[in-house]
Amino acid sequence: SWRIERPQVDASTCIKCGVCQRYCPADVITIHKDRPDCVEFMWDYCKGCGICWKVCPFGAIAFEKEEK
Repeated sequence: SWRIERPQVDASTCIKCGVCQRYCPADVITIHKDRPDCVEFMWDYCKGCGICWKVCPFGAIAFEKEEK
């Protein structure tokens, strides 16, 4: 209930560069280079801060309203 929005990755745009993972202040992002759903978030710890979205050089991350 504390997170308003959550990141959503467009796997067709993501090149798995890992910039989002490096800049995540909570260290909740894992990049899986061998899977189509390449970016995994630990939702219990993701704050929804938006840094991953801001630093993605390819615009592969968007934010969507958190569903309850």
